Amino acid sequence: MLELDLQRASTAPGPSDAEFRRWCELALRQRSADSEMTIRLVDETEGRELNLTYRHKDYATNVLSFPADVPDEMLDIPLLGDLVICVPVVEREAAEQGKALDAHWAHLVMHGCLHLLGYDHIDDDEAEEMEALERELLAQLGHPDPYAADEHVDDTPTKAIGKDHE
Repeated sequence: MLELDLQRASTAPGPSDAEFRRWCELALRQRSADSEMTIRLVDETEGRELNLTYRHKDYATNVLSFPADVPDEMLDIPLLGDLVICVPVVEREAAEQGKALDAHWAHLVMHGCLHLLGYDHIDDDEAEEMEALERELLAQLGHPDPYAADEHVDDTPTKAIGKDHE
């Protein structure tokens, strides 16, 4: 079972609690153990502060992932970690990229969950594996391939996932 702590610190509402749970459970389905994670929805000020503090980049990015670094045996429920999602950035990106807002939200939440499971996209092989899994998960929801329009995006905060987040 997933224990999901959803913190809404943004003035924009974002998706429903049920949608967040659905996306997380789908992305985490390969993990058989109980899990606990937090998703914090923020505005650009907090998103920018966190990105500057932890990544030394002075702008708000779409999603930051903070995998837990605590051995499972030290906790009652295995703590996966935290996702911080900047609501205005997600909404702006979807509009700029011509993507359905719910599809972009689903992608970013599942992408962040995969990071909490240890997936990454630092090198091309890892990126291909992670992107293939994202495509599969999104297809199960009836959403298109999020990477179809721009295969290898640059490092600007308004592009698709690319390599601009943690």
